[in-house]
Amino acid sequence: MGPGMVVEAAALFAATNVDGLLVLSLFFTLGTGHRGATARTVIGQYLGFAAILAVSLAAASGSSVLPGSLRPLLGLLPLALGLRAAWHAVREHRSARSEAPDAAKHAGPGAFEVAGVTFANGGDNVSAYVPVLAAAGTGGRIAYSALFLVLVAVLCAVGRLLAARPLFARTVGRWGRVLLPLVLITIGLSLLAHAHPLS
Repeated sequence: MGPGMVVEAAALFAATNVDGLLVLSLFFTLGTGHRGATARTVIGQYLGFAAILAVSLAAASGSSVLPGSLRPLLGLLPLALGLRAAWHAVREHRSARSEAPDAAKHAGPGAFEVAGVTFANGGDNVSAYVPVLAAAGTGGRIAYSALFLVLVAVLCAVGRLLAARPLFARTVGRWGRVLLPLVLITIGLSLLAHAHPLS
């Protein structure tokens, strides 16, 4: 892998994942103080990105795994997760004075929740990756994939660093149960807004 490919891959990865950094940081912050939450967030991010990469590689090889007209419908996943998070936030608010709150509600984000949001929000990634991977050949695809997976770790480190910033942590600590449903629902509606009408 030459330096030119490394720079191109890093720039492509950064451009397609900067929008997900805020959501990732939000997940990290909501998991603060909960055992295993950071690991679950990292695992979820890797699972979601691995699914994006698998679809991109399949499409670059000529296989239509996910038709373009169906990609926007992935918005249903973050929308459903956002509505569920909103419902949980309402229930937590109602039981805030309870002396024995349900610990499961406070366990932080789950790996599959993070993975689902990452994958659903990856439509732009797929669109950007496919032509590059298609032109790269087999060896180039392996190199790009390896570098992308390394960069996921960098993304997680940056997201964790952002989550540790006092202002961000205080804001999410106070408003996180409202911010998470709002962000997820916004992502879902944004994706659905680009859905092609069925004919």
